Amino acid sequence: MQYEPGLSREQLIDLALHRYFAAVDRKDLGGALGCFHDEALFTVQTSHTRHAGRQAIARMFEDFFAAYATIVHRGFTCTVDAAHGRIAASFEAVLTGHDGSVTTLNNTNFWRVRDGRFQEVHVYMSGANVLV
Repeated sequence: MQYEPGLSREQLIDLALHRYFAAVDRKDLGGALGCFHDEALFTVQTSHTRHAGRQAIARMFEDFFAAYATIVHRGFTCTVDAAHGRIAASFEAVLTGHDGSVTTLNNTNFWRVRDGRFQEVHVYMSGANVLV
């Protein structure tokens, strides 16, 4: 399903990088959830994991934030289809555990945006799923 275009290329990048990933890196649950529609779908394609609705997505983020001392997303390469409200980003995720161990993942996310918020997020993760 296509949604009416609503955000420019720059606005889509801002939503994905400066609002969403910045909130995740700050462990700001409210900021991250504010990027999602109530009935959004979040899937980790590489592990066949699905989180449907804001409540399930919130629980996923609560567990993710608790599992790591620091979370850093960096090195973004974005591809944008503003005419259809879609954006993809490849990036590196560096996760530091409470014991100092470091997990580095090379991921790609695909977003479908409706009315300025995420309707769907599809994640391809290079390692074990940390978003369970």
